[in-house]
Amino acid sequence: MIQKLIFVYNADSGYWNMWLDIAHKVFSPDTYPCSLCDLTYGVMKIEPEWDTFVQNAPVPFEFLHKDEYLAVYPNTPFRQFPFILQSLENGSQQMFIPAEVLNGFTHIDALKRAILEGIT
Repeated sequence: MIQKLIFVYNADSGYWNMWLDIAHKVFSPDTYPCSLCDLTYGVMKIEPEWDTFVQNAPVPFEFLHKDEYLAVYPNTPFRQFPFILQSLENGSQQMFIPAEVLNGFTHIDALKRAILEGIT
């Protein structure tokens, strides 16, 4: 059984990285490397539809930037960002939605649907 979903962005944490990401989204959105960020965040803030979904999710969600994830799990086999992992009762992690699938989503509804279908 899924204990939680771990969302890992293809972006690094920190104040300056945040501003670099905002600039990248504004000036060159077609080359922005994080499809998960694009789906769930506008230029400056979380998308309200996503925020509501997260607040009402059937399992807990954890959100990490790429550098935060790699600091906690340096030996992870998962290296193609962004992705969503499922953390299971036995403490193991399995891929839930890989980068190649996330990169194909063009609307937040597709992400929400995939999450709900994968949980049930």
